[in-house]
Amino acid sequence: MVNVLYYWTFGMITTLFIFCLFVLIGWRWIIKRMTKQIGKIILTDSYQENILELLPGVKHMGIQNVFENSLRAETGDVLHRPLGSSKKWPHFDPITFIPAQTSPFPVDGEEDVDVKVTIGPNAKKPMSIDIPLMISGMAYGVALSEEVRLALAEAAKNTGTAINSGEGGILPEELTTADKYILQFSKTEWSKEDAVIKRADMIEIKLGQGALAGMGGKISPKNLTGRAREVMGLKENKDAVIYENFFDNQTLEDMKDLVEQLRHQTGGVPIGVKIGAGGKIEEDIDHLIDLGVDFIAIDGGQAATHGAPPILADDFGIPTLHGVVRAANHLEKRNMKGHISLIVSGGLFTPGHFLKVLALGADAVYLGSVMLFTVAHNQIFQAVPFEPPTQVVWNEGKFKNKFKVEEGVKTAEKFLTSSTEEMKMALRAMGKRSLNEFSRKDLVSYDELTAKMIGIPFSFDPWNESR
Repeated sequence: MVNVLYYWTFGMITTLFIFCLFVLIGWRWIIKRMTKQIGKIILTDSYQENILELLPGVKHMGIQNVFENSLRAETGDVLHRPLGSSKKWPHFDPITFIPAQTSPFPVDGEEDVDVKVTIGPNAKKPMSIDIPLMISGMAYGVALSEEVRLALAEAAKNTGTAINSGEGGILPEELTTADKYILQFSKTEWSKEDAVIKRADMIEIKLGQGALAGMGGKISPKNLTGRAREVMGLKENKDAVIYENFFDNQTLEDMKDLVEQLRHQTGGVPIGVKIGAGGKIEEDIDHLIDLGVDFIAIDGGQAATHGAPPILADDFGIPTLHGVVRAANHLEKRNMKGHISLIVSGGLFTPGHFLKVLALGADAVYLGSVMLFTVAHNQIFQAVPFEPPTQVVWNEGKFKNKFKVEEGVKTAEKFLTSSTEEMKMALRAMGKRSLNEFSRKDLVSYDELTAKMIGIPFSFDPWNESR
């Protein structure tokens, strides 16, 4: 019986081995035939019939342009691309910090570095934050889900900074959760209740932004669903409309009256304006100074939004680098440096970017896209690989209900904390104990044009103390 079982097992194994060998040989034969046939087609078909015609075509047009033009051909509608422009703008990477080596020496790692910031120092009720990083206006309903907004508000509170409402609805729970709250006063019919305005620690009148210029838009009921409609006071089947202006036949005098009205209504919190950085930025700033603002927020051309027509995101505005330098220079020229706070945003993703913007004259930095990816962190795996990661954070995202607020709070808070500690380490490495000791004099650039444009040393030239 044992011998029978042995021979039967041996026979089965041999048969299975032979079968697998034939399958392997068969597959090798099939693959070889396919390769020869496909290779023959590719190497002998004329260019007009050859599938590889795509290679020079896509290289010539660019895969993104091919993709977006296909969407235009499919829908006939204006595209709304999320997460900003993909073009290469002049940026902060060619700029480096000057390390303290022999004079001065670095600051001891155990010493604290003061990175506290006050926005609107001349306002009756200035807003003070513990770190120079704030969460920018990413709207509830219009963009983000309720859960993500609450996670960001909690993370902002835990790190001693402020969160901007964006131009969406205002969640009552968010007002309760947040500590320092910036109300974005937008060209909408919602989020203008007296109680909300009086709750704000700062009000930002939104005239424009980097990815959309000053344009508004309409959001259909099918693209804005759930509780957000109720919070925004939208009736059934009514579009959510973001207008291009606050007033009919709007004038600068209208805007000045609005600034004064909000200042009186809030009891004196900082009132400022957000604009997209453009080629006439000095003229824009002059007008904002005349309005009597306490702060100016400029959004560079690399800025993103939930969805912007590519022509506005790619072909309008100026780089954030140019915007911050020109804005800071002009405020100094007008003797407004230290009186009107400057907040900068647009394409800023690393602690190095944040610190360079501050060195160039900004008082604080708004963080947008980078916060979306950090608040979602490993929760994006609820969506990828078959859906984009933003489907976890958008209000209309397929996986928004999978988002866990507690995890989002932890990861967003850790990112803000880690970034701040890196910035403090960099300041110590330059011999600084406070942001107040820090300026563009602590910068050089290895790109000669960038150095000349900003007014900092070119790193190949010998150091000149009198610069």
